[in-house]
Amino acid sequence: MPGATTRSLVQALETSGWLVGVVCLTSLVGFLVPAVQLLGIRPRTWVGLWGVGFGPLLHGNLQHLLANMLPLYLLLVLLFWDKHYHPDRTLAVIWLVGGLGTWAIGRAGSVHLGASSVVFGLVTYLVAAGFLMRSWRSAFMALLVFVFYGGVLYGVLPQRGPVSWEGHLCGALAGLGAAYFQHT
Repeated sequence: MPGATTRSLVQALETSGWLVGVVCLTSLVGFLVPAVQLLGIRPRTWVGLWGVGFGPLLHGNLQHLLANMLPLYLLLVLLFWDKHYHPDRTLAVIWLVGGLGTWAIGRAGSVHLGASSVVFGLVTYLVAAGFLMRSWRSAFMALLVFVFYGGVLYGVLPQRGPVSWEGHLCGALAGLGAAYFQHT
């Protein structure tokens, strides 16, 4: 349908499936060849900039990978289902800006891995865009995302341990920025 504002659900499911498949395959390679995980974000190092591109594709272990894949898949489906969200551009902004932010403020001496920064970015993007776009569909999607995933925003708060709250925070801020600059 020329000029359609939505993609078919099947297209959104397929695109999201391919993207999550790439994340899973790359993470599995990282599990088999642990040196690949050094391609994660290493804050404030030149070599660590590679992690901006590769960090969200890699995960520390199978549990980490599985914890990110269902939310990532569902949020990507919602993103790719509506062309008003500018899905390709939005995903690129969240991925790159969230990664650069993590590189800039992340804890030194650690490697930041995982798609949770993208998940946090998608949550905040879909919620913010839902209200900025002023359409019933986007507002309903925003409410749905907030009800199911709004609690993850606790993860942006500083905490001890191996969880990259910096990645969560930077991903969330990137999602808010993408919504603001695309829909105001």
